[in-house]
Amino acid sequence: MKLADFLIEAKVGTYASQGEGGERMNDTGYKELVFKKDDLKYRDRYYGTNPFIGEEVVSKNNKAIWLMNYCGGTISQDINIKELYKFLKEAMSLIKKDRPFRGPVEYINGNYKYIDSSNGDIDNFNGIEDILYKGKKVYRLNYHGCSIK
Repeated sequence: MKLADFLIEAKVGTYASQGEGGERMNDTGYKELVFKKDDLKYRDRYYGTNPFIGEEVVSKNNKAIWLMNYCGGTISQDINIKELYKFLKEAMSLIKKDRPFRGPVEYINGNYKYIDSSNGDIDNFNGIEDILYKGKKVYRLNYHGCSIK
């Protein structure tokens, strides 16, 4: 299975469908989502709520082959957090093969607008994810990652 295809399946099968409640809690305080298929394993582990910081790791036969770090949170107190993260999960379910990092370049639903800008490709990338509510920026996430040889 190609890495990009696996990432899409893993991300849709974890945070986009189970996030904000389906995570396993660890005694050191991190939340974790895990997806396995054949010899590949995806792990999304993060700390905190707002702000939060985390790491996604793909391993093949128990050896890390791809990583992404991220840090973000809301930047406005005037937002319904549950509604915001529901919208984020919708955007995350629209991940594309040519940019298998976060959601699409742009997604709009009602008063919410998701914008993701990234540089690079699956082997070396960085980006910024923003969510606007009624035109006002309410959420930001920075991320970067690479394939590991």
